[in-house]
Amino acid sequence: MSIETKTNKNAGAAPAMSRIAAVQMASGPNIEANLNEARRLIEIAVERGAQLVALPEYFGIMGMRDGDKVAAREEHGKGPIQEFLSNTAKKHSIWLVGGSVPLVSSVATKVRNSCLVFDDKGGLAARYDKIHLFGFKMGEERYSEELTIEPGSDVVTVDTPVGRLGLSICYDLRFPELYRAMKEVDIILVPSAFTETTGKAHWETLIRARAIENLAYVLAPAQGGYHVNGRETHGDSMIVDPWGVVIDRLTRGSGVVTGGINLDHLRRLRQSLPALQHRILHQC
Repeated sequence: MSIETKTNKNAGAAPAMSRIAAVQMASGPNIEANLNEARRLIEIAVERGAQLVALPEYFGIMGMRDGDKVAAREEHGKGPIQEFLSNTAKKHSIWLVGGSVPLVSSVATKVRNSCLVFDDKGGLAARYDKIHLFGFKMGEERYSEELTIEPGSDVVTVDTPVGRLGLSICYDLRFPELYRAMKEVDIILVPSAFTETTGKAHWETLIRARAIENLAYVLAPAQGGYHVNGRETHGDSMIVDPWGVVIDRLTRGSGVVTGGINLDHLRRLRQSLPALQHRILHQC
């Protein structure tokens, strides 16, 4: 495992106050329809002053079956979903996070589930491939992401105009060691498609825990609602501050949550409670 910190000439120094947004969707199997809905919601976020906007996991396609995302996979740097992200970021002069995009992997029957960050010029600033693959069996529910997804191995952070961003996707949320490996980041990103079963039990608790234990903001855009394929996702997209306070949230349906982040507030909290400096076991 390696740790990559991406820098970008368009990032600049992060101001103390910025505005960020999380988009919530209930994506379906039609890529064009999903991108049109994402475009509409991004425009709302821009109208609200967001400088960084994040889309949920699988925003471009939630297929009728798991193999549909394999059929829709794109080469790195090519394809309609990536073109949409690049063009939209450039058009609105925002940093835009594609929660996850199905990209070609080394296995013909699988994809890399990749979080892509585009800068305000439309350039790719960072890519993170989901490391932890969801597996779940309870009642009639069955999920086995390892059947269609090839896991990544690299921890990725990227400097943006609103602060240093630590990238993760959905099931990664359950593995706190991933976030410790990021070192100190200002914002943790968790684009997700949590099931309703696991989401109602654990989503908010895990999101707030990651914020509190890392003394960082958490930006969590999610799929939320009933999907054409019969799946139900939990939603509850939210922005949480480093003290664990929920700044904004949307429980269900398509929409946008926005919030201001204050890096001076973050630094003061880390000075008042220097827990990140008190770690001992990470050296063992």
